[in-house]
Amino acid sequence: MSQLESTAQPLSDAERARFLTALGAILAGESLLHDAEELRPYECDGLSAYRTLPLAVALPATLEQLQATLKICHQMQIPVVARGAGTGLSGGALPHSEGLLLSLAKFNQILEIDQANLSARVQPGVRNLAISEAVAHLDLYYAPDPSSQIACSIGGNVAENSGGVHCLKYGLTLHNVMEVNIVTIEGELITLGGASLDSPGYDLLAAIVGSEGLLGIIVEVRVKLIPKPATIQVLLAAFNQLNDAGSAVAAIIAAGIIPAGLELMDKLSLQAAEDFVHAGYPTDAAAILLCELDGAEAEVGQQVEEVRQLLQMHGANEVRLARDEQERQQFWKGRKAAFPAVGRLAPDYYCMDGTIPRSRLSEVLEKMAQLSEQYQLPVANVFHAGDGNLHPLILYDANNDGELEKAEQFGGDILELCVAVGGTITGEHGVGIEKINQMCVQFNNLELLQFHALKAAFDPSGLLNPGKAVPTLHRCAEFGAMHVHHGELPFPDLPRF
Repeated sequence: MSQLESTAQPLSDAERARFLTALGAILAGESLLHDAEELRPYECDGLSAYRTLPLAVALPATLEQLQATLKICHQMQIPVVARGAGTGLSGGALPHSEGLLLSLAKFNQILEIDQANLSARVQPGVRNLAISEAVAHLDLYYAPDPSSQIACSIGGNVAENSGGVHCLKYGLTLHNVMEVNIVTIEGELITLGGASLDSPGYDLLAAIVGSEGLLGIIVEVRVKLIPKPATIQVLLAAFNQLNDAGSAVAAIIAAGIIPAGLELMDKLSLQAAEDFVHAGYPTDAAAILLCELDGAEAEVGQQVEEVRQLLQMHGANEVRLARDEQERQQFWKGRKAAFPAVGRLAPDYYCMDGTIPRSRLSEVLEKMAQLSEQYQLPVANVFHAGDGNLHPLILYDANNDGELEKAEQFGGDILELCVAVGGTITGEHGVGIEKINQMCVQFNNLELLQFHALKAAFDPSGLLNPGKAVPTLHRCAEFGAMHVHHGELPFPDLPRF
């Protein structure tokens, strides 16, 4: 993976001292870190294969401190990388060696719960799960639930447009956010969206959600709350063939049934999860499918029977209905623990994130199995199957020379496979540094120029998270030349979309 693209020049010792002195006038004591040992905990996010020490770390506690910090960075042309909980998986919060790492950890308050209008106003450092915990006594909750929801922050969720196991029915972060306040690199506070269901003017809120810290620093978010459903039921189906599970997913959606969650795990991932949390999974299955249905009791009861029949028609050799709430939670505990569980199988794993049309799932699974043989690296598969969001986990050992690079090539081929069948290179993890080359496959030069134009409108100096998410045209030219020179464009037999 190439070094970050940035026009920032290394600071002289005098410039560095002047910068730290200016910040020190705003941020006292432990709110400003610059010694190497103090910086070490911030050197990476969840993509831990890549590490960089920032010039300094700022932890402002007030909006005024944050605005003043950004104004100094703008005046001195210092790059700024925002960081939430550090759980991101694409390197989006990887520091810039000549820049400031701006932590939002102290912005961790729930400011308002508006029961009448079903919304909550929160600071970006609030944990995802904490929102639902705060409104549970009102029989409300916040729907997007990434697997890391116990730790990940709502600001990071907005920056990456995070999803989760229930995004099939209730949508991604984008569909559950009403208003976002950001501070620009010049220190200006801007409100996008509003407390009502619609707001006038251009839909800049949609541009901010998923912008990966390139356009502004998120300082406040108004999220939607929804009532807890009257009835929730979960079916677990076991299959002897992974492709049969993929076909069952397509059949459920084609029947007009939209489950709250529809998750698929292959043999390697379900066995790892079972060994880790003892969720009650059938470990002899080639794949399992978890289907959660919620709503009115009569409707859910009817759908459970319809889905049971569809699962059996498409090869399920066992269909099990969770007996009670405890078993339902246990089924989901296994799924949400899949990533750490797979981490016990190898010294390292590389977590990919792409999205494909559901109708191409079986085909993509077959191609991924071929790639696994080609690269001689095992892969465990966990899918948000209902919306085609894949999370292949490539197992490798970074202690072996060349294995990290091989895993990255394998991951790049998976992403390009997703594009080839009409999908996208990301579903919820963002682009960061991990997928920046594949952006050159997903988008043409004119489309990339539009991304750069939007970036320039918010951040003309290019100081916010430089080198992430949107590649330069020069980088794409080099990447394309490399592909053509080495004949590496994969899957020439597949139709291009």
